[in-house]
Order: sequence, then structure tokens, then C-alpha cells
Amino acid sequence: MAELVRRPIDAAALAREAARPDCGAIALFLGTSRDHHQGRRVTGLAYEAYEPMALRALEGIERRTPERFEVATCRIVHRLGDVPLAEASVAVVVAAAHRGPAFDACRWAMDELKRAVPIWKKEFFAEGGEAWVEGRPLA
Repeated sequence: MAELVRRPIDAAALAREAARPDCGAIALFLGTSRDHHQGRRVTGLAYEAYEPMALRALEGIERRTPERFEVATCRIVHRLGDVPLAEASVAVVVAAAHRGPAFDACRWAMDELKRAVPIWKKEFFAEGGEAWVEGRPLA
């Protein structure tokens, strides 16, 4: 079940929850906040979402991932609100019998999230000011 949270993401708990006796691979991707963007020093991030639509889109990705890849499960958690540097803003965890499909599915799910989910990122800069990160139109 996809989640939008306003607290740190517990990656270890997500990995434990994904463990299954029929799966020999768990792929976990964490998107973390970094201290720079396009030559500017970033001091923090904040995320906003159109929550009902974002949850539906995330749940759709979770549902489609096992249909597209040989994986047993997919789970996505995205953080909203302020995210300090080096903390996770998004987690995608996939369980599969083998590592290849797990890696492929995890990457596809993250790419699909970036392409189609209405979540927006604002960066705060060391020299002052803030800006929304420009993305591309939602699919």
C-alpha cells in the first residue's frame, strides 16, 4: 500500500516487510536530498502533492509493477513537507525471486513515479531564496 508520509522513511522496516520466503531478492531504492542543484548550494527541500491523486497514482504503479516484471511485490513511500539534507524523500522496495527483475522493476517504478505522480519539490538555497524544481508535464 503506497504511502505519503510527513516523517522520516524507515528503510529497514520497508526491507523487513518486503521479505518473503519465495523471494531471493529485495531491491530498495532511496532517493535522498542532496546539497546542490545546477551549481547552487541547497540547504533543504520541501515536497508538496495533490495527495488524493498522488496516492492513486502511486498505488497504480505498485499494482502495475508485478504485472510488468517478474516480481512478487512493490511498495512506494514518498515523504512530504520538509526533508533535511541526506534524508530519504522517496523509497521504492521490490521483492522478487531473482535480482535482475527486482532491479529492473525498482528502476521502472521510480521512473514512472517521476513521470506521472503529482508531487512537487521546492529547494532552499544557501545564498537565500527558494525555487520549485522544474520538471516535465505529467503524462
